[in-house]
Amino acid sequence: MPLPSLGTLVSLPATDHPDLLAPPVVAALAGWPHAGDVAVTEIDPALADTAALTEAFDLPLTASANCVLVAGRRGGEEKVAACVVRADTRADVNNRVKRLLDVRKASFLPMDRAVEESGMEHGGITPVGLPTGWRLLVDARVAEIDVAVIGSGVRRSKLLLPGRLVAELPGAELVEDLAG
Repeated sequence: MPLPSLGTLVSLPATDHPDLLAPPVVAALAGWPHAGDVAVTEIDPALADTAALTEAFDLPLTASANCVLVAGRRGGEEKVAACVVRADTRADVNNRVKRLLDVRKASFLPMDRAVEESGMEHGGITPVGLPTGWRLLVDARVAEIDVAVIGSGVRRSKLLLPGRLVAELPGAELVEDLAG
């Protein structure tokens, strides 16, 4: 199977380029049967944010998927989840995510905490290689993307993979209407 590619992004086999990935991503890919279907593309870190990337490489916004980290508490227990949604949508944190986590209030994880606990850089956080114990909620529309552009754990690259494989990451829960 050829490596996923999109636009003018240069696709390289992700497993052959650990220097372009955060350590947790390297570890996760090492044990994942679909790792051979994942490409990495090197980018200017200034283009890590979705809007800049899509403009610079003339990519459709619907090809990118963003991973946001959310937390909430109930009864003194904190629950953390990564929510993966298409870039042209926003995670429904105040309703859908809150109900899925069964918490009183859900909010975005503070950036410094998200970076520290994920082992990934801000602007590069990805659903690949998240800490054990975090839920991974994937909007069903992400699974429909032919070639999805997601973070690589670092700002200087992105991963390319079929959207259906995002939904097959370990622990992934496919959720209808996770985003609005």
